[in-house]
Amino acid sequence: MTPRIVAATPTAIHEAAQRLRAGELVAFPTETVYGLGAHALDRDAVARIFAAKGRPAWNPVIVHVADVEAARALVTHWPTAAERLATTSWPGPLTLVLPRAPHVPDAVTGGTDTVAVRIPSHPVALALLREADVPIAAPSANRFTQLSPTRAEHVAAALGDRVELILDGGPCEVGIESTVVDCTGATPLILRTGLLDAATLAARLGAPVEVAKRRVVADDTQRASPGMVERHYAPRAEVWLATSADRTEIDAALRTRRLTTPTARVGAIARGNGWAPDGADLVERLPDEPAGYARGLYAALHAFDDAGCAIVVVDAPPADGPWAGVHDRLTRATR
Repeated sequence: MTPRIVAATPTAIHEAAQRLRAGELVAFPTETVYGLGAHALDRDAVARIFAAKGRPAWNPVIVHVADVEAARALVTHWPTAAERLATTSWPGPLTLVLPRAPHVPDAVTGGTDTVAVRIPSHPVALALLREADVPIAAPSANRFTQLSPTRAEHVAAALGDRVELILDGGPCEVGIESTVVDCTGATPLILRTGLLDAATLAARLGAPVEVAKRRVVADDTQRASPGMVERHYAPRAEVWLATSADRTEIDAALRTRRLTTPTARVGAIARGNGWAPDGADLVERLPDEPAGYARGLYAALHAFDDAGCAIVVVDAPPADGPWAGVHDRLTRATR
């Protein structure tokens, strides 16, 4: 069955809200990526998310709410840091991890004692949350570890008949997943970096923010945040992340690949007018600034997959500051 992609009109949003309250799945746009939504307090509905995505039970999902009052209803403690970050960054691409309330299902939290919550800024997401009048659990609307969707057609291609209704709200404005901050300790801790980096959040908070060290953990290990799997956000194509020191070696490797597999197509992502390998069949030039680059990244990788590229060479962006979220997604895609 082909999923229904419908424009996010008030009528369609009303239908989607009814389906969510009835325990069904609905895909919808947020400012970050498209989410696969279910009634967060309905265990059976949340289980359908995991089945549709092939997502393991130990990986928690983010709960989306319409306002701070709804977020506070899902937690047992609302620290000063959460209040300050919510005031300065919501609605927006920021998720807060806080102690869960007893009525939040284990299926949402991966069995941990915390819950991840956020208020999205996309007008369709907010309208849906208000119409449904329930918290919506919504990881990215794709198969587990695969490339996140930033357009409605990406959802349809990834999930097929696993989702019946997809609200089309156009391309996502941010383009990569939210920054996740654990507010359960004395100092807020970034578990997953997005477009909002540590310096930006520290300035908004008026206090230090730490960044969790990236480490490899066993797949069945509980964790407080999604997006901490080593291989994630990955296209079908093999991703080569190239620093300036790698360029000569990569050009040579592509020439060799041409001799052994001449029909294999190669895509490349360049920053602005910067370097792209000589052997690329398709080149996507993204803005040489983090917000514009993030906005176009997943769409470019989807396009390379659609074009049948076997390899995508990416001119590596900086690893820190506002580029940290983009760099994280690319390094996980190479695993």
